Amino acid sequence: MKLTFPALVAAAVMAAGPVLADLVVPNLSYRTGPYGANGTQYADGFNDYFTLLNERDGGIGGQIVQVPECETAYNTEKGVECYEATKDTGALIYNPLSTGITYQLIPKVAVDKKVLYTPGYGRTSAKNGRVFEWVFNAPANYWDGASVAVKYLLDQNEGSLEGKTIALVYHNSAYGKEPIRTLQELGEKHGFSLTELPVEAPGQEQKSQWLQIRREQPDYVIMYGWGVMNQVAIQEAANIRFPMENFIGIWWAGSEIDVQPAGAAADGYKSLTFNGVGMDYPLYDDLQTHVIDPGKASQGGQHVGSAVYSRGMYAAVVIAEAIRTAQEMAGTAEITPEQLRDGFENLSITPERLEEIGLPDFGPEIAMSCENHGGSGMARLQQWDATAGQWNLITEFTEPDQEVLGALIEEDSAAYAAEAGITPRDC
Repeated sequence: MKLTFPALVAAAVMAAGPVLADLVVPNLSYRTGPYGANGTQYADGFNDYFTLLNERDGGIGGQIVQVPECETAYNTEKGVECYEATKDTGALIYNPLSTGITYQLIPKVAVDKKVLYTPGYGRTSAKNGRVFEWVFNAPANYWDGASVAVKYLLDQNEGSLEGKTIALVYHNSAYGKEPIRTLQELGEKHGFSLTELPVEAPGQEQKSQWLQIRREQPDYVIMYGWGVMNQVAIQEAANIRFPMENFIGIWWAGSEIDVQPAGAAADGYKSLTFNGVGMDYPLYDDLQTHVIDPGKASQGGQHVGSAVYSRGMYAAVVIAEAIRTAQEMAGTAEITPEQLRDGFENLSITPERLEEIGLPDFGPEIAMSCENHGGSGMARLQQWDATAGQWNLITEFTEPDQEVLGALIEEDSAAYAAEAGITPRDC
């Protein structure tokens, strides 16, 4: 008899062994499909940090963290099936690394009372905790990224973008469309014009978009891409000799595999980031000692230290800190999803705490509340050095334009609440 996909998922989860831990954090990963090269790195970083906590510290609060992995192939339907197949295993929280899957899970977690953590992706207006009680997206969201990019360009132009043109090259999906309204509003505020250039998934065909860029010669290009789309875009930019220093990607367009295929031509390309680069942090020494050297690294440790690996690891750091906070608040190590939600709403990751973890200046300070599920929204820029084969941080953490973004988040979350019949919480 041929098993259905949910049955296969359930069988895979059970094959990993019975649920023995009180802290279950499923990894809705994708190692196959057109985005598998990116998803694999994120999943490895996510797995390895929890392995480190288990091996070095005996888990969190004395509780081992179990991380059952379920393959979604970046497919929304499969992602939902993975959620349904794992939600009754004691799962506390989900981090699907997909805006499409996130949109489908938002109403489900509200009913099932599971935490959904979507750092740097998902529905931006989920920052409003009064409406989205179970969703958190700190340290930054898509609109924050667009605003920080514009702030950087303002700095590069003596405070004025009047008369400038910006082309947005974006993945034609819910993800890629996220920054459009924000950039339109910022364009009205700062006097620049916006050209919108959608790219159909997976993104291998972009000739027409870059011919239009060559013809119209925008001052800057901002890209919201993922997977092979990024590699193709950077190569196409090089082909038309678009200046790489004027090309800025969102954080999901800022990995090594995005720039390496173009070789020296990618030199100077920039992207946003909300986490540190490289391995010059004490935490990586602990990973080496407790995870990599003993042969316990996910996939053998082949991606340790890459940009996307580090982002997956950072997501695990934030989740672990929220679990720790929830345990302290509840007075027990065996927390529930409701208690974890409370832990997120009281989460504070200060610069001092990041240093204790072994990640000094790795991310912005995170402080959340009942109202604010997204933190400060701070991000910074990194630039690719093709000669050295590495990313270099070129700005400090920058706060987005809260005046513009706050109004947009309030408007979008209010529309969602009305559509879903939600009465916003009184925080």
